[in-house]
Amino acid sequence: MLIEIDFNSSEAIYVQLQNQIIMGIATDVIREGDTLPSVRQLADTVGINMHTVNKAYSILRQEGFIQLDRRRGAVVAIDADKAQAMLKLREKLAILLAKGCCKNIGREDVHALVDEIFDEYRR
Repeated sequence: MLIEIDFNSSEAIYVQLQNQIIMGIATDVIREGDTLPSVRQLADTVGINMHTVNKAYSILRQEGFIQLDRRRGAVVAIDADKAQAMLKLREKLAILLAKGCCKNIGREDVHALVDEIFDEYRR
C-alpha cells in the first residue's frame, strides 16, 4: 500500500490518510481481512506523527472500515450496515451537490462524473 501525503494541502493529514485507505479498499488494492501497517510503522514510513495515524485508524474503526485487534493490529473489516452508510453518504452528497448547483454543474454532468468515478471501484 502506497500512501502519499501532501504536506502543503489544506486537508488535515489524518483525513488524507483515511481517504487513501478508503480509496485503497474501494479499488481493491486493500482487501477485506488485510492487515494495515502498525501505527508506528506507518508513521515512520510516511514521516508523520504516530498520533496522526492513530487518529485516522480510530475514525476508520468508528466508520466501520477497520477493526483494531490486539494481536493483528488494524484489520480491514467492512461494516455491512448499508442503511447507515446510505444515510451518511446522503448527508455528504447533499452538500457536494449544493456546491455544484451553485457553480452551475448540471444533473447530467454529475451523473457522468459519478459513473466515471464508480467505474474505478470494485463491484
